[in-house]
Amino acid sequence: MFKGLMCLKAGAAAIAIGAALIASSAAQAAKVRVAFGDIPSVESLHLLTAFERAKEKGVDIEVTYLKSEDIAAQAVVGGQADIGVGGPYALVQKVKAPIRMFMQLSTLRFYPAVNGEFYKTWKDLNGQEVAVHSRGSGTEAIMKLMEQRQGIKFSKISYIPGAEVRTGALLQGNVKATIVDSSGRRLLETQAPGKFIILPLEGVNATDEALFANTNFLEKNAQDVDKIVEAILSTWREVTANPAVVSEWRAKYKLLPDLPAAQVNDIGPYFEELAKGKAFPLNGGGAAAAKDDFAFYTLSGQLTGEPASLKVEDFWDTRPLDRVLAKIGTM
Repeated sequence: MFKGLMCLKAGAAAIAIGAALIASSAAQAAKVRVAFGDIPSVESLHLLTAFERAKEKGVDIEVTYLKSEDIAAQAVVGGQADIGVGGPYALVQKVKAPIRMFMQLSTLRFYPAVNGEFYKTWKDLNGQEVAVHSRGSGTEAIMKLMEQRQGIKFSKISYIPGAEVRTGALLQGNVKATIVDSSGRRLLETQAPGKFIILPLEGVNATDEALFANTNFLEKNAQDVDKIVEAILSTWREVTANPAVVSEWRAKYKLLPDLPAAQVNDIGPYFEELAKGKAFPLNGGGAAAAKDDFAFYTLSGQLTGEPASLKVEDFWDTRPLDRVLAKIGTM
């Protein structure tokens, strides 16, 4: 799924998050609470599988789905969740939030798509509205970067969580310009051949989603964190070697049983394309990923300062990844 400045608001926001996440204190103490700022979908099947595998190793994981990544980050900062999914670089830098990323889950693999009846090029989007995933997301960073590179200015950036939701909005004519994932791109091509145009996107190499947690949690729960990291790396490596296995995992762990048939049929092609594109960080990112992120997010405006002046340890805790890689090796 780092994402721009995520404003922390006390009072009502904290109450809303708490209502979504707070269980009994005894249950909280026993669980690792993961805040996921997205809706469960095909694109999260491998991560949900990894969480199931971590459960098999004794980690009691509880996943809560929230409306956006910034709310998930607020939950981690406020103590209503232990681990978040996202990339809160700007939050760490601007608010000095005591959270650190500890594993890269995915790199940016998105496709700016427009209705060809209205737009043909990036220049045509000057003064027009575009839709992205959420405030502070990688999709927003991409669009802001393209504003700079193309010398244009969008009239408005609207927020529509879920790549499949944005794809549906394009097909239904509710939006004319957005950004979709590989599954959405294929759906556009099959459902309306020639109607939509994928705009060129080059030079984007950055984290889409990472796992992050409060520094205190990382210190006190190193064993559970290591088990989660190992489960994810093992899963990523297996998906890369055999993308078809994701459908088997879905059946084994009874994940997303209510998926529409069209999305079920897309599981294989979706993960095959990602595997071929080397979208899964087989070594979990770490310091090398952080430095790539510094270059991208300073350019897109999500981070301030010179990339070379930013320190990995101010944004990442690489110790869990280092421990796990020492155990299972690098690829």
